[in-house]
Amino acid sequence: MLTRSIGRPFHWLLDRIAAGLAATAVPPNVLTWLSLLASLWAGVLFAAGRFAAAGGTMILAGFCNIVDGPVARREGRVTVFGGFLSSTLDRYADLIVFLGLLVYYARVNRFLYAVLAGVAMAGAVMVSYSEARAESLIEKCQVGFWKRPERMVVLILGALVGRLPEALWLLAVGPNITVVHRILYTWKRTEGQRPPERVPVAPEEVSAVPVAPVLRRSASSGRS
Repeated sequence: MLTRSIGRPFHWLLDRIAAGLAATAVPPNVLTWLSLLASLWAGVLFAAGRFAAAGGTMILAGFCNIVDGPVARREGRVTVFGGFLSSTLDRYADLIVFLGLLVYYARVNRFLYAVLAGVAMAGAVMVSYSEARAESLIEKCQVGFWKRPERMVVLILGALVGRLPEALWLLAVGPNITVVHRILYTWKRTEGQRPPERVPVAPEEVSAVPVAPVLRRSASSGRS
């Protein structure tokens, strides 16, 4: 991925920042929630037309989003639930930011850009969903360019330099092209395959499943 290649020179700095935060014993989930709260405030600023301030707030949101994983690894708090929580809140953050833009353009009666904000919102969600759904069928589906880091960089730059209309065009078109790319890729990988047949389970077999141990394992998977 392009952003991964560009970000390699900054890996050392990110590692040092994560080490400093881990030394304070800050829970990684706190950083995850702070990222969402910063995105919420960015959405409010976008709705108010304060684009530069919104872009700066998105930098803070992105910082918290980037460091929560490294901090979790440093503190030995990496869990399945932590990854699930981070991905779920990321989707809310995307929706909130684009909703703020949609509200602004609706207020100033710019119908075209309100529509673009809505299309960009749909694309942001569908890029993530198409990958997750495809990977329930095939091993990997990470084709396409417009992942979340790329989308955030484009939106932040557009807000900071006063080029939001251009950024919205890119974000309305690019991510949805990636979704189509993933649909075609998954189609080619699964062509000719049939879904597995469901085998009916007898009621007595269902009642024999040891429920309690499963519940205990699920309850212990959360990242504190």
